[in-house]
Amino acid sequence: MNNRGLIISVWIIIAAAVLAPLHGTAYGANSFLPFKVEVDVGDEDGPKQVSKTLQLFMLLTVLSLAPAILVMVTSFTRIVIVLSFLKRALATGSQPSQKILVGLALFLTFFIMNGVWTEINEKAYSPYVRGDLSQAEAFELGVKPIRMFMFKQTREKDLALFVYLSKKDKPRNHDDISTSILIPAFIISELKTAFTMGFILFLPFLIIDMVVASVLLSMGMMMLPPVMISLPFKVLLFVMVDGWYLVIRSLALSF
Repeated sequence: MNNRGLIISVWIIIAAAVLAPLHGTAYGANSFLPFKVEVDVGDEDGPKQVSKTLQLFMLLTVLSLAPAILVMVTSFTRIVIVLSFLKRALATGSQPSQKILVGLALFLTFFIMNGVWTEINEKAYSPYVRGDLSQAEAFELGVKPIRMFMFKQTREKDLALFVYLSKKDKPRNHDDISTSILIPAFIISELKTAFTMGFILFLPFLIIDMVVASVLLSMGMMMLPPVMISLPFKVLLFVMVDGWYLVIRSLALSF
């Protein structure tokens, strides 16, 4: 199964898990879902049945938060922040639109994380669907590639901060660091890296704005907004140096 097939399968599972109970569908052995979901809205006979209802609500809550969780543990955060910095530096208004930037960031994320998704599919997802692994074993094997990716992008300083805040013993290796510590450390490392790249992108356009403002001031044209005059020069510079190629190349190589 390729990357597109894996993504489609995951979303089919999520959609079926959410929508099928609304139609009263019970999943049998021939279902494409790797799990069975049943909903009973009758009278509760005891605390166990109430607990199952709460588990269903928790499952739906986790599924609704799954996209946000996935983008926070991938390359999406860095990419979308850098692209947002680039848009502000160019000062082109609504062009390109935020939807285009988010879509570009998502496709770049799929491209950069392709090796991680493939490893998860081969070592965890496919064996679990075939019945070779239990749910716990599949989760343990599936989270390893993501943890490895996050460790490569996370600064030791940020890891040390959250280990200290958690008041746990000093870890001897990566296996001793829990995922609950790794994820926030990875996020703030990504934010730091993204802001650094965004600042570097901002500098040449800031220089153009300063030069244009100085020229207009020296000519006594103080009522003319410098941004209006500098915009064509910034766009021209960005096009001449093949800016999109350089930015996307730098983002991809940064991982």
